[in-house]
Amino acid sequence: MNRIRLSVLAAGALLVAASSALAGEQVLNLYSARHYSTDQQLYDAFTKRTGVRIQRIEAGDEALLERLRNEGANSPADVVLLADAARLWKAQVEGLFQPVKSATLEKRIPETLRGRDDGAGSEWFGFSMRARMIVYNKQRVPPALVQNYEDLARPELKGKVCTRSGAHPYMLSLIGAISEHDGKHKTEEWAAGVVSNFARKPRGGDTDQIRAVASGECGVALTNSYYLARLMRSDKPEDRDAVAKIGAVWPNQASYGAHVNVSGAGVARHAPHRADAVRFLEYLASDEAQRHFVDANNEWPVVPSVKETNPALEALGEFKADPLPVAAIGRAQVTATRIIDRVGWR
Repeated sequence: MNRIRLSVLAAGALLVAASSALAGEQVLNLYSARHYSTDQQLYDAFTKRTGVRIQRIEAGDEALLERLRNEGANSPADVVLLADAARLWKAQVEGLFQPVKSATLEKRIPETLRGRDDGAGSEWFGFSMRARMIVYNKQRVPPALVQNYEDLARPELKGKVCTRSGAHPYMLSLIGAISEHDGKHKTEEWAAGVVSNFARKPRGGDTDQIRAVASGECGVALTNSYYLARLMRSDKPEDRDAVAKIGAVWPNQASYGAHVNVSGAGVARHAPHRADAVRFLEYLASDEAQRHFVDANNEWPVVPSVKETNPALEALGEFKADPLPVAAIGRAQVTATRIIDRVGWR
């Protein structure tokens, strides 16, 4: 039934694309897993600059990948935009991207934030960054106890740790990165220790974890940096109250650094508008688009020359980032999945 529904949707998308082509309109078909309403400003700016209208399909990462699999060579997708290294890697190994050789992208985006390049070009590029932070309740947990991701397994935190599901891409990427540094066996021991410290069964998103720490239901939790920055910039009294009750830590500053993840995109394998798809990727690496990621969604730019002017990000302060290549983080999700299954982090 699900495959039938996806086929109907794909046929509908093809009809729309065909109608646009007949009308002489330039259209770019974007499959996006980014659920931020502010991104519409990006798409409007690209259209204004190029005359190419963006036709967007928005869904979760896995739903988009499943759709691409079902559509096959008939897919109308030109660009696939995903919100995590684990999903970018999965799309890459399944052959859902095609390589792109672009002097602009190679010059502006660091090599560690690109997908596999076998000489024909990279299969995907990171366009915005976020870091995985530790937040703690100021009344319940001394910050000295939670200076590293590994500290979340400390026996002193029994009944105080909250996280989202270990199966979520954000968690798979973090656990995979830790396994690259600490080794598989040590990481599994750590993961089992974290599970034994749970204050509750994993549920909700990162904002839910922050609020649970502020309320005292949890003593400590993990969150992506932009969720915390969003609350810091909020005018709502309840958000300001929550932020006042928590502290935040950049983890592992004395070792490998805080885990960094990306949103990234690639040209779909069967893109009908390849030239415009590459233009769109190059636009995402422009100063204008990079500043948008900073100002509108509290993320960091990937282009080193672009400086952020976001007051919340500035308030979080500078930190040492884990230099592990994003592609390596993606590959490590296989190990991470096995670990969470064995220790019951679901």
